[in-house]
This record gives sequence, structure tokens and C-alpha cells, in this order.
Amino acid sequence: MAPEYSEKGLFEVLEPASQTIPLVFNSPHSGRVYPQGFVRDSRLDAHSLRRSEDHYVDELFHAAPGLGAPMLLAHFPRAFLDVNREPYELDPRMFDGSLPPYANVSSMRVAGGLGTIPRVVAENMEIYQRRLPVGEALSRIEDIYKPYHARLRSLVVQTHLKFGFSVLIDCHSMPGNIRITGGVRPDFIIGDRYGTSAAGDLSRTLVHLFEDMGFVVARNKPYAGGFITEHYGRPAKGLHALQIEVNRAIYVDETTLTKKPDFEAVQAGISWALSEYASYVEKYASDTALAAE
Repeated sequence: MAPEYSEKGLFEVLEPASQTIPLVFNSPHSGRVYPQGFVRDSRLDAHSLRRSEDHYVDELFHAAPGLGAPMLLAHFPRAFLDVNREPYELDPRMFDGSLPPYANVSSMRVAGGLGTIPRVVAENMEIYQRRLPVGEALSRIEDIYKPYHARLRSLVVQTHLKFGFSVLIDCHSMPGNIRITGGVRPDFIIGDRYGTSAAGDLSRTLVHLFEDMGFVVARNKPYAGGFITEHYGRPAKGLHALQIEVNRAIYVDETTLTKKPDFEAVQAGISWALSEYASYVEKYASDTALAAE
């Protein structure tokens, strides 16, 4: 482990005093501890590397443990390793040596430079000065990716065993230039993989809660959810997964990466929505269990 992670580790779980609701929160892209060797070997400076972060999303959703739900968050940055991808979505052009035969080398995400080991940060800014040894990529997957998903899987399984029902909320941010139909800028996008990763009522309720506060909210377009939402959402088995995208323009200066004056108001709005949603999910889970009897 790099010395930068010696204190808190590569990731951590913010645990509630007692888990009282069937929710699990995950912030896989808000990590902002950059290994010195990674920065040194990059063609980008440290500030430019941060452009792929989900800036302060872990702080925006800080209310989760207080509501009675665990929250897993990464300390390693997305530019270093992206856990919202398949484990081996790898671009062979990035590496010296042969990738294993089971690597997915032809996905759209790989083609765009955004595989498990990203080739670019925002706006197609190339990260590396030279090719990486294949062993370096495989080590990141073994040492970080797999333990991260093992912990996330454990949280979801434990929640499902305790409540007979679970909802994973995958927390992200999106660039401020995103527009939807009519050129409107959405403040939030709720993704449920077009109804395949979570029951429609669960995602529609989240949409309505943010709309009740006056936010502009879209569902599934242009972000329906990534690997995590797709992989962990099994609605027929009572395992639901949703993605929340927060527009960075409403809470952070995307040039300086500093918080805007509205940061605390956005944070408070998210906290209110989560509190209301927790109550809704408790009732939804109870009603679902009664209907199954």
C-alpha cells in the first residue's frame, strides 16, 4: 500500500451506530488522495488529474450514517482506478505486455479511454507519459478493485439478510455542461438502468423528493447507471440499486475545484431528501414483505 493510504486505508466504511434502514450508500469516485508516484509518472499536473473526481460527493451525502445506513467511500482517485467498471475493462494500447485473455478490450468505455485503468481524465486529457507494465494494472485490480467490491458486496448482503430487502445508492457527480431535452440543465439525474436495477417506485420517489425542493431532475438520461448499478441491482430478489448524479455546477467551481457558497444548501437539500427517502423505503420494504406473505 502506498504511504499516502497508511492512515485511513484505500477506502473506508462510515458506519452508523446501528443500521436501522435497508439502505447502503457508496461513493466510488470522490477519492482525492493521489499516490505521489502516480502524479510523478503522469503527463498532467495534480490539479488536472482531479478533473475526473466526483468532487466532495462523500461530503454531500454525509448524512447517511446518521440516518442509520453505512456508506462506503474510496480514498483512491478515479483517475488511478475506476471501480465502476468491470474488473478487467482494459485498453491494450496502454500497457507493455499481454493482457489476460478474459480482459474486455473492446467496450465503449475502453474505446473512450475510461476503462478500469483510465487512459484519460475529462476532455480527453491523456494521463500517462508512457505505457504501463501489465503487472501494474493487474496489481491495482487485485489489491484495490477486488477488496473494494468485496466490502461493497458484504454491505449489501448483510443489509439484505437483516431486512430481507436492500437499496444501494451509488453517489456520483456530473459535469455542469450536461443538458437534457430542450437544453435544460438537470441538477440531479436518478438512474435505475431503465427499470432493470431497481423498482420504478423507488426511483420515481427519489425524483419527486428532489423536485419538491425545486431542483430540475431527470431519470436515466443521459446517465442510467454504470457497472455498480447494473451489477448489484436484482429487483426480483429484493436487491435494488440506484445511481444519483449531482450537477457539479450547483455546488463547486469546476475550474478551481473549490466549494461554492451554495454547497451547504445543496448538502442540506440532499440530507433532507435522504431522510424522507429512508422513511419511504422502510414502508416500501414492509409493504413488499406483507404482499409476499
